[in-house]
Amino acid sequence: MRLLNRISLIGVAPDDADDVRVQKVTLTLAAVTVTVLAVFWVGTYLALGLPVSAAIPFAYQVASVVTLVAFARTKDYRFFRFSQIVLIFLLPFLLQWSLGGYVASSAVSLWALVGVFGALFFYTARQAVPWFAVFVVLTIISGLMDPSLAASAAAIPMGVQVTFFVLNILGVSVTAYLLLQYAVRERDAALARSDGLLLNVLPRSIAERLKRDPGVIAERYDEVTVLFADVADFTPFAERTSPERLVGVLNEVFSAFDNLTERHALEKIKTIGDAYMVAGGLPELRADHAEAVAALAVDMQSELARVCSALDLGLAIRIGIDSGPVVAGVIGRRKFIYDLWGDTVNTASRMESHGIAGRIQVTEATYRRLRDRYRFEDRGEMEVKGKGRIKTYLLVADDVDTGRSTD
Repeated sequence: MRLLNRISLIGVAPDDADDVRVQKVTLTLAAVTVTVLAVFWVGTYLALGLPVSAAIPFAYQVASVVTLVAFARTKDYRFFRFSQIVLIFLLPFLLQWSLGGYVASSAVSLWALVGVFGALFFYTARQAVPWFAVFVVLTIISGLMDPSLAASAAAIPMGVQVTFFVLNILGVSVTAYLLLQYAVRERDAALARSDGLLLNVLPRSIAERLKRDPGVIAERYDEVTVLFADVADFTPFAERTSPERLVGVLNEVFSAFDNLTERHALEKIKTIGDAYMVAGGLPELRADHAEAVAALAVDMQSELARVCSALDLGLAIRIGIDSGPVVAGVIGRRKFIYDLWGDTVNTASRMESHGIAGRIQVTEATYRRLRDRYRFEDRGEMEVKGKGRIKTYLLVADDVDTGRSTD
């Protein structure tokens, strides 16, 4: 296995991209395999007393070894790819013509299909078309030549012919199957990676709609709860912290928030710097959107305390929540996002920015939905930019046992 691994890497350069590296290794192993298997053809035709037919796979072996050695020295993938596909096209057809046509050769030209499959694998789909055309032309020529070739066909026993028919059909079929299976697996893996990345940006239902119809997606939701969370005094912390630690801390905090958002079946909308935005009640409607967002807010405070204790930090977050109608949709053609617009979004943002570090501030609209579930402190009215004076509350804690709230 160590020897095989060393051989497979003979043409790989240190700066090769991953896809080029895979193609080089695959083509090298394929070339070595066919070169070794050609020994069977050489020995069989020599045993049958057919030196010309035996010389063709032997010549192929020599040429293949030369291209492998050149590839190992130059790392010239384009030449190696071209030469190997040319060889795999020439070998079966020359062998078939030397044996006396399709019947006498057991249709050995089928092996040229490996070159067609290889062209699809090692070139682009468009670049592979000429190679398929070459196969078609050589097949037609072989058909036209077959009557004259059959007249001087080699005397090969019927049992050997049938055996070679079976081996040729099986060999090409297995090769085609393995290549197709590999291609399907790679396609499925690529689709899974693509879907995973897409679902990190968009809700699942929105992503499915966007894949079916790439047009504009915009919807109005009458009952939604929006949460903004922001790390208090983050700018001074950023100024005295190294970039690596700063990003590491944000990653720890927001990853913890991501887990909580998923646990509460809510929708993370985006992060903006050190701010975190979540919504409940969209894109899938739910009647308990305010309760779920409030539970998330309480858990976010506990989770931040846990992270800060583990990282020896003294950070706190301000959280603002509002409930009401929003418009949601996907904007942009590149790096698109699922975003929300409306007065509810703006007010939730103001609740956060006008809030208190370590506290959860909510509007009266959210308070009315939660007053039978949580205790609140009445913070009175405050001047909010663009909104005038509005009444706000600070969510304190659960009050499930008594079923009432205190202001």
